[in-house]
Amino acid sequence: MNHTKNAPLTKLIPVMLCFFAMGFVDLVGIASNYVKADLNLTDAQANIFPSLVFFWFLIFSVPTGMLMNRIGRKKTVLLSLVITFASLLLPIFGDSYMLMLVSFSLLGIGNALMQTSLNPLLSNIVNGDKLASSLTFGQFIKAIASFLAPYIAMWGATQVLPSFGLGWRVLFPIYMIISVVAILLLNATRITEEPEEGKPSTFGECLALLGKPFILLSFIGIMCHVGIDVGTNTTAPKILIERLGMTLAEAGFATSLYFIFRTAGCFLGSFILRKMSSKIFFAISVLCMLLAMVGLFIFNDLMMIYVCIALIGFGNSNVFSIIFSQALLAMPQKKNEVSGLLIMGLFGGTIFPLAMGVASDAIGQSGAVAVMTVGVIYLLFYTLRIKK
Repeated sequence: MNHTKNAPLTKLIPVMLCFFAMGFVDLVGIASNYVKADLNLTDAQANIFPSLVFFWFLIFSVPTGMLMNRIGRKKTVLLSLVITFASLLLPIFGDSYMLMLVSFSLLGIGNALMQTSLNPLLSNIVNGDKLASSLTFGQFIKAIASFLAPYIAMWGATQVLPSFGLGWRVLFPIYMIISVVAILLLNATRITEEPEEGKPSTFGECLALLGKPFILLSFIGIMCHVGIDVGTNTTAPKILIERLGMTLAEAGFATSLYFIFRTAGCFLGSFILRKMSSKIFFAISVLCMLLAMVGLFIFNDLMMIYVCIALIGFGNSNVFSIIFSQALLAMPQKKNEVSGLLIMGLFGGTIFPLAMGVASDAIGQSGAVAVMTVGVIYLLFYTLRIKK
């Protein structure tokens, strides 16, 4: 059944639409800022929302790897889309603290299932040497959804009439409709999945893969990548509000700017990775982020802060796909389990914002930047372990 490896568009388009739906999770950054304003929350309280979304990766990623062994990757992706649909339906009815907690929890659970199953599903359509660049292209599609979220929220918040009284929450029904289209398209697509070798792993055997040094390093690498990602997307507007006295509506552009450069980085990365070695490109990416973190400590000028945010966006855009493909290629016979474990590393999106919320409540947004800098320094160390 090798003819599927030429990746006909009929198979790629539904899978790429699922990558777009995967990006819905990033609306939590801008949404938590709006909920904070609507409900008068502190930084630490508001940061619970992004933390909660990524908390579910800790619980659900490895079981999803095992679920895929039972029902297959495609059915697991479909299940994740249905849960995502439910999470986007709830905020249409209001934005009380409890309702948003439930909505963001479901969004996190759906996303944990999707991230664990969608990346290996893509490996059923695309073969090994093209996997890193195809994963990066998937991340590019995902980043478009991330980048549009602050704009749609801002449009909803400022244009009273077209948003049906939902305000910034008009974001949810728009993304909900797209998730329905993704469910229908993927359901109609035939994808041949190769079975995993040997008998399916138990929970303990999945976690035991962390005993392999390279898998453990990759796991921590993913934690740092997501911590920097969620951290920047939540903290960038706060830096502008703190240092330049901007309003949230004005400062919201910083989140979009991050995603614009992350999107551009993913797009360029899908070509660059076909020509340049993963190791060199990874090193360049991490150095961009290191420069930016230093800049965020020093500068109070709007343009310079924007340059730093753009550098983080570009630098962080290909980190995930390089780490992910390196780990999958290191243990090709255990793709489902490795995928489950690495996606569990997205739990970094819980730890970083919580630490950053505490640090920024204590000493201002520079505290949050310091927490992210630790993640960048780790990725610099990880660069040395990449094969080629």
